[in-house]
Amino acid sequence: MLKQQETKTCQLCEKPLKGRSDKKFCDDYCRSAYNNDLKSAANNFIRNVNNALGRNRRILESLLANGEATVKTNRDKLIDKGFQFKYHTQHYCAKNGKTYFFCYEYGYLPLENNCFLIVKRKEE
Repeated sequence: MLKQQETKTCQLCEKPLKGRSDKKFCDDYCRSAYNNDLKSAANNFIRNVNNALGRNRRILESLLANGEATVKTNRDKLIDKGFQFKYHTQHYCAKNGKTYFFCYEYGYLPLENNCFLIVKRKEE
């Protein structure tokens, strides 16, 4: 009795596969497209977070123009420029108990009355 061989198909386009028995895709395009689709949700999230971090950094950098070491600004000005407070790369607790939030080398210290002190971290 002869066993009828099951025809395997490409996991993306469903064309019949020829060649190795463990082959899953008909070509490199289908393999890449399939794997990119699997990772697209995670990649979109990461891309959006990185874009927000970069935007926050550029906003802080623009406020420290002309080589100033620090500058004060208010919450509304930051928000108007598109700053998102939930995104920062690290925070630093100073000896005086105050917490600075950084987007890479640029940071801010929350002050009273919705004001912020913008700083640039010194190169180590």
